[in-house]
Amino acid sequence: MTKPQPQPKPKVDTARAWREAQALLRQHRGSLALGLGLMLISRLAGLVLPASTKYLIDEVIAKHNGHLLMPLAFGAGAATLLQAITSYANSQVVSVAAQRAIMAMRQRVQDHILRLPIRYFDSTKSGVVIARVMNDAEGVRNLVGTGIIQLVGGTLTAVISLAVLFWINWKLTLATVLFLSVFGGAMALAFRKLRPLFRKRSEITAEITGRLTESVGGIRILKVYVAEDRERRIFAEGTDRLFKNIAGTLTGTSAITAFGTAIVGVLGVLIMIIGGRAILSGAMTLGDLIMYTFFVGLMAAPVVQIANIGTQVSEAFAGLDRIREILDMPTEDQEDARREPLPALEGSVAFRNVHFGYEADTPVLKGVSFEVPAGSTVALVGSSGSGKSTIISLVMAFNHPQQGQILVDGKNVESLRLREYRAKLGVVMQDNFLFDGTVADNIGFAKPGATRVEIETVGRIAHVHEFVDRFEQGWDTVVGERGVKLSGGQRQRVAIARAILADPRILLLDEATSSLDSESEALIRDGLRRLRAGRTTFVIAHRLSTIESADQILVVEQGEIVERGRHRELLALDGRYKQLYDRQHGVEIDQFINPGEDFTVPQAQEERA
Repeated sequence: MTKPQPQPKPKVDTARAWREAQALLRQHRGSLALGLGLMLISRLAGLVLPASTKYLIDEVIAKHNGHLLMPLAFGAGAATLLQAITSYANSQVVSVAAQRAIMAMRQRVQDHILRLPIRYFDSTKSGVVIARVMNDAEGVRNLVGTGIIQLVGGTLTAVISLAVLFWINWKLTLATVLFLSVFGGAMALAFRKLRPLFRKRSEITAEITGRLTESVGGIRILKVYVAEDRERRIFAEGTDRLFKNIAGTLTGTSAITAFGTAIVGVLGVLIMIIGGRAILSGAMTLGDLIMYTFFVGLMAAPVVQIANIGTQVSEAFAGLDRIREILDMPTEDQEDARREPLPALEGSVAFRNVHFGYEADTPVLKGVSFEVPAGSTVALVGSSGSGKSTIISLVMAFNHPQQGQILVDGKNVESLRLREYRAKLGVVMQDNFLFDGTVADNIGFAKPGATRVEIETVGRIAHVHEFVDRFEQGWDTVVGERGVKLSGGQRQRVAIARAILADPRILLLDEATSSLDSESEALIRDGLRRLRAGRTTFVIAHRLSTIESADQILVVEQGEIVERGRHRELLALDGRYKQLYDRQHGVEIDQFINPGEDFTVPQAQEERA
């Protein structure tokens, strides 16, 4: 077996992420402008207290001007109070805006994902999809929330502090700027290294979430095959990769912080030496040195803070880059916009030399051709994996033929608006999906706004009432996630009622009675017969007795139609259909009995009979 080639790592598209960031900034420019205004007031007010230290030392203490003490203290206190109020208001404004942006982004991504073609979901794990919606949007808070405000505020404080420092002692400030420039260069380099790690972290988290979702969803299979330890190892491997990724980012951010601390320490030594000599020479007063020290802190602290904020913004850009990948994918609605509106649907369907395969070199259908007149029923039978469900998928336009055409009312299905076309479809699958709601909610899902009378009416046609009436909450019984509180047969009855309520023009039944016992099947067969009346119906049936009344039966083997006709015609051919029919009705039961074994009914059973 050849070893699979490693897939190239996706490159981060900075320009794409920046365009998304710009759109967010424009959308929330009002709250950002207010936040920036409050931040400006808060930062300027925060400069009053450190600036007042010079006058406290040089004017009040050194010159014994006691009358200046209370005005100076009052001014510093008022400025500090103003700083606190504006800082609180700013946090409220931008935090609410950030949460609103996260909400809007999640809604936008979820809406876009739901409108993507089925092929996206066939190739993407559910955990990855969930991560795109929930996790990647979280980074938005650092762009339209406190992150970007702190980044701008820190830069503003650093610039003002730098100007003050040059005014006090330009020589000392030049040395300070030199060391801070080195720190800034180190941060820029670190951000370039850290951003791919943050992107990879989201991918690993999505993989772990996807696997965890699968294991929880398949908990019964997992327990039956005693696979708890196996899943634990797989999960442990994933969390170990996540740990190593996080450890790498922590190492990077810790190194930045440590380097920043070292720079601050060097600056302190410089101030001590150069500042001390300046005081001794009379070039600076003690108040100047104290004020200078405070403003160095005001300049250095934002620079160190920018390191942390920059990491957050870098992570946000990585998330926006992934989100933009999703939003750039064309949706079915975008494809529908180029198509003509769907007129009234009669329901005739024709396959013309259709070839299809999920993989390019593995054909599933090979030149399939047939016609289904409007209002008639066609049944598909054949071995497992012969292509029956693929035909149903193509009728639903979940996939498109690689060669040939599928015509609906004489029009290529690829020219129809999918939303309008699918609104005319009704589906009952072998494994029917139910939502975590009530029985009535799940039936009414097919028709928003349906009345309880309509829901209960179709429920009685599908014989849902037979088990619902035994429930304490009746039609308001909650079925659990994926309908886990109902049996397979009960879920299928709910799905049949849902399809009846949809009143479709084209009905697709994929093993619709496979989970029913013979008695229930006999009851529901009447409901299905009423549902099929006047509708174009595709039926895949394991039990051939359920399709004897079909207008046309197609026998599919290895992606080709090998026989076609009505039930009696196919039996008369004495071909593949008759083999399937005889085997199902016990004609070949001797194949399952050991040679030489006398197959008799036990005495006790004869007596009971």
